[in-house]
Amino acid sequence: MVRLLLVEDDETIGGVLDSSLRRHGFTVRWERSGHGGLAAAAGQDFDLVLLDLGLPDLDGVEVCRRLRAGQPQAVLVILTARHDEMDVIVGLEAGADDYLTKPVRLGELLARVRAHLRRGPAGAAPLSSEIEVGPLRIDVGARRVYLGGAEVSLRAKEFDLLTRLAASPGTAVSRDSLMTDVWDAHWYGSTKTLDVHIASLRRKLTGAAVRGAPRISTLRGHGYRLERPQE
Repeated sequence: MVRLLLVEDDETIGGVLDSSLRRHGFTVRWERSGHGGLAAAAGQDFDLVLLDLGLPDLDGVEVCRRLRAGQPQAVLVILTARHDEMDVIVGLEAGADDYLTKPVRLGELLARVRAHLRRGPAGAAPLSSEIEVGPLRIDVGARRVYLGGAEVSLRAKEFDLLTRLAASPGTAVSRDSLMTDVWDAHWYGSTKTLDVHIASLRRKLTGAAVRGAPRISTLRGHGYRLERPQE
């Protein structure tokens, strides 16, 4: 049985989500506060967490960060009324795998939940035991990335995206291919989460300040490409 943790303080929204998810066969633990969600996560493992960022007692981003530390294998999806992209980026960098903006459409929520559960938090299949692109080295089996010899800390989806792009450096990879390989073949709804993850991945690669580090180019209307380092 799939176990879901719902952390939502709004009784109306929480009640609708709780009853809908239960009707579709999920076992749901509904908590109305950040403290309650953290306590629930400390006592039980969950397959997926739905977390509202606008909680009354704790900052939702901090709850997200602590839930990720305590539930490393769970898929973590944030629910937010904050439409500003920077708020979404902060949530994703705190450990979330995806986000949905309120008001949440039940059809999209259920489709996204099922997609994540089919794929899990680290969806891309290993393409090789090790991938090297200039000073970038990816240990696929250990899920570790090194740039210029120093390890770069990546979240699950960032690692999967980089692995997918680095498997074919210099080759254009479409948005559809990335969503299929890293998220799910039957993804439903916005693919903006891809752009946010790419933006975060770019910052980490450039932030390492390693000469010759490969960069990710945006191909408008198509997707992305990991550029080979110039000699």
